[in-house]
Amino acid sequence: MLWTDVNDIAIELYEKFPEVDPQYVLFTDLRDWVLDLEDFEDAADRSNEKILEAIQMLWMEEMN
Repeated sequence: MLWTDVNDIAIELYEKFPEVDPQYVLFTDLRDWVLDLEDFEDAADRSNEKILEAIQMLWMEEMN
C-alpha cells in the first residue's frame, strides 16, 4: 500500500484497531500506525495532513 491507497489503509486500521475511535486519534499517531501496517510500503515523508485527514474520515465511515 501507498499513501494514496487511503481506502485500503482505513480498512486495515479499522481491522487492526476495532476498539479505537479514529475521531480522537492524533495525526502523529495515525501516521505511525499507517507506517506500521504490514503491507504498507511507501516513504514516511510522503504523507501530509490532507492524506491523514482522508484516512481518518474513511476510517470513521468504516465504523458505521
